[in-house]
Amino acid sequence: MEDDSWYSNETATFGDRLAGAREYEGMSQAELSRRLGVKLKTLKAWEEDLSEPRANKLQMLSGVLNVSLVWLLTGEGEGVDEPETEVVLTPEVRDILLEIRGLKSQMTAQVDRLGKLEKALRKKLEAGAV
Repeated sequence: MEDDSWYSNETATFGDRLAGAREYEGMSQAELSRRLGVKLKTLKAWEEDLSEPRANKLQMLSGVLNVSLVWLLTGEGEGVDEPETEVVLTPEVRDILLEIRGLKSQMTAQVDRLGKLEKALRKKLEAGAV
């Protein structure tokens, strides 16, 4: 019996693979769009196959989603595995996963902030403001 909530490599589109990889990584559309530096409506258009990202964003998607660029484009290569069975999580496990996801988001935001501070410091040092 086939699982209609998933897709096969034969029928999946770029948007299907993108959405599947994003969901596999536990990311919301808003989080992924923020990490890529694109508007939410842009990411939604990609997932709905209404438009396609440029090469630099494709490469970023591949890295952020931990899949190969070839898999994103063609479905071949290293990508997201089709789920074997539906796992029912206990409330305790779900809470732990939510806390981990929250911590990962906070850490990502802190890394982004650190990068901005380093860039600002570098500019000040280059300008001779010590």
